[in-house]
Order: sequence, then C-alpha cells, then structure tokens
Amino acid sequence: MNEKSTGFEVKQEQRQSWQSIAIVWIGSMICVPCLMVGGLLGNGLSLGNVVIAILIGYGIICFYMSFMGMQGCDTGLPTAVMASGALGEKGAKYVISSVLAIACIGWFGIQSAVCGASFSSMLASMIGIQIPVWISSILWGTIMLVTACYGFKGLKWLNYLAVPLLLIVCGYGVWAAMVQFDGATVIADYTPASPITLMSGISLVVATFAVGGAISSDYCRFAKSRKDVIKSSILGVLPAGLIMLLIGALMSIVTGQYDISTVLTTVGVPAIGLVALVLATWTTNITNAYSGGLSLSNLLGFDESKFKITTAVAGGVGTFLAVIGVLNQLTSFLSLLSALVPALVGTLIADYWIIGRGKKENFKIREGVSAKGMISFVAGALIACITGGTFAAFPTLITALPILNIPFFIGPLNGILVAMFVYIILYKLLPEK
Repeated sequence: MNEKSTGFEVKQEQRQSWQSIAIVWIGSMICVPCLMVGGLLGNGLSLGNVVIAILIGYGIICFYMSFMGMQGCDTGLPTAVMASGALGEKGAKYVISSVLAIACIGWFGIQSAVCGASFSSMLASMIGIQIPVWISSILWGTIMLVTACYGFKGLKWLNYLAVPLLLIVCGYGVWAAMVQFDGATVIADYTPASPITLMSGISLVVATFAVGGAISSDYCRFAKSRKDVIKSSILGVLPAGLIMLLIGALMSIVTGQYDISTVLTTVGVPAIGLVALVLATWTTNITNAYSGGLSLSNLLGFDESKFKITTAVAGGVGTFLAVIGVLNQLTSFLSLLSALVPALVGTLIADYWIIGRGKKENFKIREGVSAKGMISFVAGALIACITGGTFAAFPTLITALPILNIPFFIGPLNGILVAMFVYIILYKLLPEK
C-alpha cells in the first residue's frame, strides 16, 4: 500500500473478535425492510423457492462481503477510502456518495410510508379514528427528520425496546396467522398471487443488504484476521436474514398480503405489535436520514458542520417520496440497488484481488478520477439493470428500446462479473506507468 496515510488505518489494539462484528450484522438484519422483502417474496414465490432465493441471494452477499471485508482487514481502511484505489479519490467520492444517498433517501421514504400505515392502522384499531396514511407518513417523516437533525437522548433506549419487541411480535404474527388461517393447508395449496421469477426473487434478497455488504469493510477492518471476516460475515448475515425473510414470507403467504402493517392488522396482532413496528422503523430510519445527509454533504463538497441542512434535504425528499407512494415502487427501488451496488463491488474486487493479487503492498490510492474504474462500474451497473429487469418499471422506455430489458441469469451477479471483466481488460489495454 502506498505510504500516504489516510488517517483511517486501524491499530492492532483496536482489533475486535469475529463475534462482536457478527453481532453488528445480526442487528442490521433484524429490521422492518427484511420483513417487507420477505412479504414480497411470499407474494411471488412458493415457499420452497423463497428458501432457495434467500440462500442464493445472501450467498452472493456473503461472497462479495467477505472479499470487501478481508480487504478492509488487510488495509485497515473503510470502503469509501478503499474505493479510491479503483475509482480514484474524486471518483470514489462521487460514486459512493451518490449510491449511499440514493439508498438512504429511498429507504427513508419507504420506511416513513410503512410507519405512517402502521400508525393509521393502530389508531383505527385502538380508538376508531381514521387518518389517511399520507398524513401519518408526513407526521412520522417529520418526527424522524427532526430526531435525526437534533438528536434524541432516549432513542437508544427505544432501540433496546423495539428490536426484542419486534421479534416477539413477528413470532406471534406467524403463530396467529397459522392458527387463524389454517396455515399448514394454505401453504400446501399455495399459488403465488403475483408470480415472479426465481431470479427476480434472488435480486430482491440481494437488495436487502447490498449496501451493507459493500460497506462491510467499515466494520471488518477491525477484524483480527481474514478467517474472522468470513466467519462474521456468514454467521452474522445468513441465519438472521433467513429467519426474518421467512417470517415475512410466511405471514404473506398465509394472509395474502405483503404490506407488513396490513399483515399484522389482518392477523389481529394487538396494538402493541403496531407500536413495535412504529418504534423499530423510527429507530432505524433516523440513521437513513443522517447517513443520507452526510452523503449529500460529501457529494456537494460541504463539510460536516452543514449536516443539519443536508439531512433536512434528505429527509424532506424521503418524506415526499413516502407521500407520493414510493412504497408501491418498492420492487423497482430494490432492483436499482441490486444493480448499482454489486457492480461497484465488482470493480473494487477486480482492482485489489485480481490486479493487486490480494496483497496489501500492491494497493494504492489514485488521485482524481480513474477512467478504468468508472467505466467498469457503469458497464456492470448497466448490464445488471438490463438483465435484472430494473428498466421494466418504465414500460414506455422498454417499448422504445426493447434491448434494455433482456432477463438473463442473476442481475446482481451479472453486474459483478461484467464490472470485474471490463476492469481487467481496461487495465491490460491501458497499463499504468
């Protein structure tokens, strides 16, 4: 690695056990978005194919997550800095910030909509007051945004309450659904209400943790060894992810609904269940607003002192998306994430593990914008979008240019492979001095 210090390197005494890193991943998997995507899977696939999609999807995540994490462990650097090797310092800044901004703002809007729907359902079931979901979405989007900008000392205690409560509620929800709707019979005779292909299901699973896998080096740089990175990645993601998505899928299959707030209302979960959903969404979503704000700050060249302004912009855009129905475009949003993020990872893996042979001393940070890295990323993302069905959300575009929608294999994996291939070819054709 070049001798220039970045200020991010991890000292030996800062290294952590693999168990402590795995707990971070487990905590990330126990969330409302996993339940929502599980519901989408259950609405479109048989239960057997749901399990296959989860195992393959998270297998892809664990694969590239391990490579990213091991590079972070080797270099002691977070993803944003490591990306400077393949994309150049400015290129990494623009690409990483853009991808994170899209992800965080999109998730903020989706979770604000879920929170609004849950709050409206809760009031209707408790006191009979009917409030339009869009009004509740604005209310909770604003609360989350203010919390992100100015902080809330009690938030960590809410998080300690919300996560265990959400697990209890999910367990009760599955039990209630199985009992009330004769779940065993329903599952045995189940035909998906809105069928999707297995490949589409795999892409949805990848999207649930695509960003988390890409930034795994932010945490795995504290690992003691490469083996610890692999153990923490697989054991931290796969079991928890499988459980959460299966819970969402089972409730969706049995009730015929995939919207998690509607599912809980349908199975008659007490108001405390909807309270848990609101709290869990709240504690997670302020991170989306804050991270989205920081990404915008970095993208626009602001320093961190203006984070309140950019956080307000990120949260405001997210709340607007919630009001206009971003939840109805969940599949399209997830498809976009599953195309952009893996392509970025493919470029970084090619630079360090193939060109650099996986050796720390061969890694170097490039100044400016690396044309090879940027072209590879764009090529991988475009192929992932075309083969993964991302452009299918724009029928007019597909009619004009049918070539933009050619489903083939697994979109995210295609993006990784194409980005790697293009980077290697460009590196051979345009060797550096």
